[in-house]
Amino acid sequence: MVGITYEDFLDLSYDPADSDLVCEFYVEPAADQDAESAASRVASESSNGTWAELQVDGGVTDLSATACGIEAATAGDREGYRVTVAYPDALFEGGNMPQILSCIAGNILGMKAVDRIRLLDCTWPEPLATSFAGPQFGTSVRSEIFDADDRPITATVPKPKVGLSTDQHAQIGYEAWTGGLDLLKDDENLTDQAFNPFEDRLTESLAQRDRAVEETGEPKSYLLNVTAGGTEMLERVDMAAEHGCEYVMVDVVTCGWAAVQQVRERCERHGLAIHAHRAMHAAFDRLPSHGVSMRVIAQIARLCGVDQIHTGTADLGKLANEDTVGINEWLTSDLYGLDDVLPMASGGLHPGLVPELVDRCGTNIGIQAGGGVHGHPDGTHEGAKALRAAVEAAAEGRSIEAAADDEPALATALDKWGTETPR
Repeated sequence: MVGITYEDFLDLSYDPADSDLVCEFYVEPAADQDAESAASRVASESSNGTWAELQVDGGVTDLSATACGIEAATAGDREGYRVTVAYPDALFEGGNMPQILSCIAGNILGMKAVDRIRLLDCTWPEPLATSFAGPQFGTSVRSEIFDADDRPITATVPKPKVGLSTDQHAQIGYEAWTGGLDLLKDDENLTDQAFNPFEDRLTESLAQRDRAVEETGEPKSYLLNVTAGGTEMLERVDMAAEHGCEYVMVDVVTCGWAAVQQVRERCERHGLAIHAHRAMHAAFDRLPSHGVSMRVIAQIARLCGVDQIHTGTADLGKLANEDTVGINEWLTSDLYGLDDVLPMASGGLHPGLVPELVDRCGTNIGIQAGGGVHGHPDGTHEGAKALRAAVEAAAEGRSIEAAADDEPALATALDKWGTETPR
């Protein structure tokens, strides 16, 4: 019988196996710990260790396997307060994101042995990654739903985002669609309130969508917020499909990843795309030294099967951002054949910011503006025309000033907002 302690979870020379899930953490030790002891506790607590020294039968001299044959996590490479922890594949249930997160982002975020801890990044092994469905469409929504191969797709949220009647909401959609935008989007806190009931909003908005399609000759769609309790959410997905909607929208963080996986499965049955709103993400990623990074949240969303997700504005909008460009690159990179995800830029955008946004993020994105459309001095329709003109100019490599010469609505938007970032 031998004793197993925290130190058995530390091996700075460990070479992760191809099947290991390798997580990079920022680990700031408590006053009574050093960096290596804190790292070993992270590996222990997030796999199969505990605070008390364990006695293991069978002559086990290290943690290559416990008595029941299950391998432990290993804290390996360390540079300052950054440390990698490698988790053997056997620790996880494939396709079960809540279980995985309970390991790699669970109790460890509250350990006394660390003052701060942040899950920075993950390298997903093929067996674990491909145990998830991944997206159905990803960036192909630009061609499969819209005729927008060469430009970002565009979207807007009616403002105010709650409080409008169903008729007002649908009318704003019509004005935005006929002004040139691709998508009308519910915001995160609009679901089934008395002033704008879910089913009424669905049917009336789609009626205006169909009217706009007929008038413009362009495909249009609606990001319908189906977020609710599990059974109700799936029924709303069914209803969206029955009424001819191409999308649903889900508040992926607040409703939980198991629910997202259920929605993904139901959406495949109907051929619907999933737009992910990230409301509540900042509870995890706002502090740079603690929590879970937006990069990891985006990775989880891709595995669970969303087709597009908000990733920030590369520091151009009103919201604090992380590495938007790096996150976007990961979302559109190869991942063992899983489909990619379309990054959505939103939060304080207006036409004057579009050239710099496209310069930083490229055209394989979606661009959403709320106040930057509806706050146009001449109303929503003209605001939509301004945004569309700015997006097309940026995609074509034309200056926004030249585009404004051809589109008075864009000239008016630039007179109002210029190229300044709002707060």
